[in-house]
Amino acid sequence: MTEAITLKPVGRVKNQIKEPLMFSHENGLELKEELLVFWEKVAEMKQLTSEIVINPARTDLLNGIEEYSHLIVFYWGHKTPAAGRALNQVHPMGVKDLPLTGVFTTYSPARPNPLLMTVVKLVNRRQNVLTVMGLDALDQSPVLDIKPYVKELFPQQEVTAPDWMNNIMEQAGRKTA
Repeated sequence: MTEAITLKPVGRVKNQIKEPLMFSHENGLELKEELLVFWEKVAEMKQLTSEIVINPARTDLLNGIEEYSHLIVFYWGHKTPAAGRALNQVHPMGVKDLPLTGVFTTYSPARPNPLLMTVVKLVNRRQNVLTVMGLDALDQSPVLDIKPYVKELFPQQEVTAPDWMNNIMEQAGRKTA
């Protein structure tokens, strides 16, 4: 599997998030702040509004989007360095107490192709500009795709995760069951 795939951004993110909270390098992941401060900043980011500016020539892609309350935004982790893209395993969030695991078992931006996604709340649409809440992308991140979030299309029961992930979600205050 060596054929190249060409992706063309449909838009860009505009917001106040200039630097990532987590860095990747040849030795793995590293948090910019202590874990408690990290979670506080994540909570703050989830309350920020961002704009997704779609290429004006592609405005018609957004027709009807206002009928949805939430969207799935796919974006490119453009500040993930080559060393981070070369990692196969990481300690989740750079926490050495957590098991070394394959990057495909994490939400780490350090991955061969830093294709990232977030579910956001749609606040407003103004022509080719979407105002959303909860987008954790960095300012100027290329937006590759947007899909409506329809909860019935995703599993609701019998979803499992390893204990370390459940612990992370509990620390973040996101565990619902």
